[in-house]
Amino acid sequence: MLNLSISFLSQLKENNYKEWFQENKNLYDEAKKEFEDFVHLLIKEVYAIDNEIGYPEPKNCIFRIFRDVRFSKDKTPYKTNFGVYLARGGSRKSEYAGYYFHLEPGNYMLAGGIWMPQPDILKAVRSEIYHNTDEFLKIIYSESFKKNLKSIDNDSILKTAPKDFPKDWEHINLLKYKSYTVSKPVAEEVIISKNDLFKEINEVYSAMHPYNAFLNKVIEDLR
Repeated sequence: MLNLSISFLSQLKENNYKEWFQENKNLYDEAKKEFEDFVHLLIKEVYAIDNEIGYPEPKNCIFRIFRDVRFSKDKTPYKTNFGVYLARGGSRKSEYAGYYFHLEPGNYMLAGGIWMPQPDILKAVRSEIYHNTDEFLKIIYSESFKKNLKSIDNDSILKTAPKDFPKDWEHINLLKYKSYTVSKPVAEEVIISKNDLFKEINEVYSAMHPYNAFLNKVIEDLR
């Protein structure tokens, strides 16, 4: 499963420049086609868990491989991963909480939630957690959530309490996140086995669904 994609991305990691990419465009096209075929299957699997994602076109959900280097010190032209985001609205740019699949040799991952949401969404999510704490805690302390996702990702956190919330609140750390994402690394031997991969996808995204539903209710009410 996804062998062509993994092989191409591994080679790209060692040859991340335009000349090599252009000379091996056929490898990219084959890998891209394989990944798109996989995303068709992924959509069906995720829809069975959360029908809010609908049946989007894979091309609208898959991230472009070309990097935007305008404001980056890293000028390598291509990403060394394939990524896809499935959420309400049928686009990788959706502001709703969704399901992310990351294919990168040495860094395979199932993830989801909302990444760097707009300020109004972030404030609304924090407010919902503050006023409905028990409901949120029940989700993130559930057996399936703890087993598959452990906790909210902590790669981007405020040092102090956000504005308009009491610093001495018992669960103030729950409001310090700038992103409300969750993730689980996946071993390559799982990625290349169709049965094992879809079993893992079903278990992880099923554990994630109540979490996303909580976030999306906030966004839905806001919009």
